[in-house]
Amino acid sequence: MNFAYILLAVIIGFFALMTGMRIAIQFKASSLKGKSAPELTNAYGKIIRTYPKSLFYFYSPGCGACRSMTPVIKKLSETNRNIAAVDISSDMNTARSFNIMVTPTLVVIDNGLIKDVFIGPQSESAIENLLA
Repeated sequence: MNFAYILLAVIIGFFALMTGMRIAIQFKASSLKGKSAPELTNAYGKIIRTYPKSLFYFYSPGCGACRSMTPVIKKLSETNRNIAAVDISSDMNTARSFNIMVTPTLVVIDNGLIKDVFIGPQSESAIENLLA
């Protein structure tokens, strides 16, 4: 009987921890809205300076959700030069400058300010709406 209570407590604790982490990540992402985009000196900085509205997609090749979004982003980036796909496994500095904690993450920059941050997979139509 005691074992069942301990097991139940461990399971509830695990889900509470996971939920708390998710809420903390969402809160940190929402706190970026309205702040200035980081000053980048690489090609990503050129995108921010050149286009009034740009979309940054942070992904990792090992991320399952990213595998479904990356082809969509690559297709859209062929016709939209204001999209930057940042592989955090090879460019962690850019991810750190945006305070990215999880992949996939989309960051919308409008006139040098972070307009919106989206965590998790997004549909193709939702991504297209972000660019409109």
